[in-house]
Parts: sequence; structure tokens; C-alpha cells
Amino acid sequence: MAIVGGGTVDTALLRELAAKGVALVGADGGADTIGAAGLLPEAIIGDLDSLEDRASWESRTRVIHIPEQITTDFQKALYSTEAPVTLALGMTGKRLDHTLAALSAVLQYAPSRKLMLVDEVDVALAVTGPIAFDARVKERVSIHPLVPIRFQRSSGLFYPMDGLLLEPGGLIGTSNEGTGGRVEVEPEDGTPWLLILGKERLWDLVGVA
Repeated sequence: MAIVGGGTVDTALLRELAAKGVALVGADGGADTIGAAGLLPEAIIGDLDSLEDRASWESRTRVIHIPEQITTDFQKALYSTEAPVTLALGMTGKRLDHTLAALSAVLQYAPSRKLMLVDEVDVALAVTGPIAFDARVKERVSIHPLVPIRFQRSSGLFYPMDGLLLEPGGLIGTSNEGTGGRVEVEPEDGTPWLLILGKERLWDLVGVA
């Protein structure tokens, strides 16, 4: 499933997802982004304060109005759906406050579902434990702490993570590099963190998510 917001969205990727049978869900005005790509969302979820022509959408797909203002439209879409892997497009870019809110939602829901933020450049997988994947020599591998987290060990990275405490406002793990071959990263516990690779690695990460 892919939840689409009103931020930066790669239209070509959106159409690729639809062609692969991935269900598209509009988070409020994100439905208009889906429509602009010539696609139809399976559902539209949110407080609907930014959705254009609601009546027209209601004649074509499910529109789920959730008026509460405690959560964002992304959170509403998350707590109203289930999927083995959830991609989130348009949750970053354009507005910094929306990007920060999306990261907060990822921190909240990562322990209970597989989440991936996707923009026009990167894919960020929310991880709650160890992970292993292949990376090319000098491929950018960024590890970002959502909250303080200590890593027990790593292999296959130019800058090892062994024993490192990463935290916002302190040491972070952006712009590390693969040494070629298998990369393994193991934190000390199940605290959520982000693995960020280039967008071309999307389907590889779906496979390991």
C-alpha cells in the first residue's frame, strides 16, 4: 500500500506503483496528487480540509472523513489501514512542518508496521532491529536516529557503527558508505531508526522490510 500526501511526489513512481497493483490511498489532498497523475485512489482518508471537489471524489471512490484534529492526515491514514509494507509518498518536501510531522508519525508507528518514506531522491525505511542488505562500493548508506539509540555492531560500512550512540542533536550516521557486498547493522534494542538509501533501492528495501 502507498499513502500519498501533499508534499513532493515522483509522478512516474506513483504510476509504477499503480501498475504493480499497489493500492493507493490519498491522505486528504494527496488524493488530488494521485488524480493529477491520471490515477484513482482506493480510498481518501483525512479531515478533508485540503481536498478539492470532495463531491466528485465521493462519486468515484471511498472517502473517509475523520474530523478529529489531534492527529495529522498521515496518522489518520495509518491508523485506518493495514498492510504488510506501507510506502509513504508526499510526506516530505514543500513544508518543513509536514516533514517533521511525518517523522514523528514514523517513530510512533514503526514498532507496529513496516513504513518507508519515499521522495524524489531517497527512500527511508523505518527499522526496529537489525537489518542486512547488499550495497555497492561507495554507495551512500545513511543511518539516522529518530531518538537516542546505541548500535552494537555493523559490517560492510566504511565507518563502523560498533558501540556508537546516535542521537538527534549529537552524533548521527548520515552519508556513510558501503564497502561492497553485505551490510549488516545491529542496534542494541528495538528502538526505531531510519535506514536511508537512494530511491533506486526502493524495491530492494521492500524485499528486506
